[in-house]
Formats: sequence, structure tokens, C-alpha cells
Amino acid sequence: MRGEDRQQQEMFLYATLKDLLPPDHPLRPIRAMVDRALAALDARLDEIYGEGGRPSIAPERLLRAQRLMLL
Repeated sequence: MRGEDRQQQEMFLYATLKDLLPPDHPLRPIRAMVDRALAALDARLDEIYGEGGRPSIAPERLLRAQRLMLL
């Protein structure tokens, strides 16, 4: 079963990550591109994952983590 794509906004921070990055930071457009690409894959990912069983880690979360490791 496909898990939910819950994005944690902050953890022990009093500011969001959006507040910490300058408006012209290169990660902002990269994140927007990745989010659009993952939204386009949403229906395909639903087809791949089964209906039953325990929920997995959302593939979107794994791909976002991979993106951060590459950068």
C-alpha cells in the first residue's frame, strides 16, 4: 500500500525552511520542478502500489530525499 506524502514543515524550528532560504536561492525552482514532476507521476504511482497491506514510505518522500543527497 502506498503511504501518504506528508511533508514535515518544521522540526524544532521556529521558522519554516521557506523563511531560511533567500528568495533567489537555486533550490526554490528545483523544488518546484520536482513537485510538478511528482504530481504528474501520481496516477502512475497509484497503479503500481497495491491496495492492501501496511502503508509504505511514500515514493515522493524517497525521491525528494534522493534529490537532497545529490545536491
